[in-house]
Amino acid sequence: MNLTVTEEAAKWYEEELDVEEKSNLRFYVRYGGVGGLQPGFSLAIKFEEPDSPIAETTVGNITYFVEENDEWYFDNYSLKVELDDKWNEPDFQYE
Repeated sequence: MNLTVTEEAAKWYEEELDVEEKSNLRFYVRYGGVGGLQPGFSLAIKFEEPDSPIAETTVGNITYFVEENDEWYFDNYSLKVELDDKWNEPDFQYE
């Protein structure tokens, strides 16, 4: 699995979450939500230290990562996080 976060999406996270110093942001699976890869589940975010990441990337002040116990959700897909220009918010693309 690969994890990509575009510069535009990273800037959005830093501004919206008031990130001014090095931080770790986890993409994790939650029950419910809309537009997820697996029916009934979607991605959420939270600040925490990585434990057993299967994918990570650093853009700006944030290291983004996905933990090993969420690998099932991606079903051999990679995650690309882009900024949706129309809605001005992150958009998850599964490739």
